[in-house]
Amino acid sequence: MPSSADLPAPATTVTVPDTELASDATQLVRDTTDDLIYHHSRRVYFFGELQGHHRRLSFDPELLYVAAMFHDLGLNEEFRGSGRRFEVDSADEARRFLQSRGVPEDSIRRVWTAVALHTTPGIPAHMEPEVALVTAGVEYDVLGIGYHDISEADRTAIVALHPRPDFKRRILKAFTEGIAPKPETTFGNVKADVLERYVPGFTRGDFVDTILDSAWPE
Repeated sequence: MPSSADLPAPATTVTVPDTELASDATQLVRDTTDDLIYHHSRRVYFFGELQGHHRRLSFDPELLYVAAMFHDLGLNEEFRGSGRRFEVDSADEARRFLQSRGVPEDSIRRVWTAVALHTTPGIPAHMEPEVALVTAGVEYDVLGIGYHDISEADRTAIVALHPRPDFKRRILKAFTEGIAPKPETTFGNVKADVLERYVPGFTRGDFVDTILDSAWPE
């Protein structure tokens, strides 16, 4: 099998930051996740960075990379009993990683927010570029939003570096397995759709019922 050095680079120059922080993030995610999440996370970075160039945004590639790499870490088995949204587990792991390496708090905040909000449509696009671009990368790779904003040459090169065999089915399976043990965390977010489709007996929380059934007497 060819190494990444033998494969085509994206036509638009996009590279992984050549820093110790980025290298450590790569190694951690490679060691703790499977190929599905690793390759997806790398594609999220590449697609997010390309979208950033197209939108003429000024952003920190290193922070974008770390956020992209950590964004789905909370789907891992060790977090399934946390009782928290997987996005928050992912964001907390990114924060611990960055704090242990002395990264400034404002940078940590941006990464935490980018990871925590990556499944919350309509908000990230109005925040810092790193926050907006993690969501843009996720939406591109998972949902195909803005599919034609990136050239076929770039798309082909990125997928050659980080293949996506049977990706739609496999990522939905990963979402299901990561979230089904804590179904209450899907209230009010898009992952309720996943459990409703794939977990027999799941009933999504209803916002209206929550209001009407609250302890308030009136």
